[in-house]
Amino acid sequence: MTASRPGRERLANRRLNETFSFECNGLKFTASASRFADGRLAELFLNNHKNNSGADVSARDAAIVLSIALQFGADLDVIRRALSRDAQGRATGPLGAALDRLVKIQAVR
Repeated sequence: MTASRPGRERLANRRLNETFSFECNGLKFTASASRFADGRLAELFLNNHKNNSGADVSARDAAIVLSIALQFGADLDVIRRALSRDAQGRATGPLGAALDRLVKIQAVR
């Protein structure tokens, strides 16, 4: 059985990128994000300061899966709210922390 699926929304070959650094659970990460022409988040790259460590590989993989999901039409807010959080509502993982930061950046604009 083959399920019908929506097509992948491609990004422009040249696009603006925003890069920022942050800490999550005492580890340093760098995030780079690109958006579709209408301003929606389209892709995210995450790296930990310790290249190829478990934290780095997990963060990179999570960002890849997020990017593919967004390009196939997934709802960013649903994903962000589904990620792990502590009792105060703060993201406990680097993907959630990066997405929370991007939401704050977008709100300022």
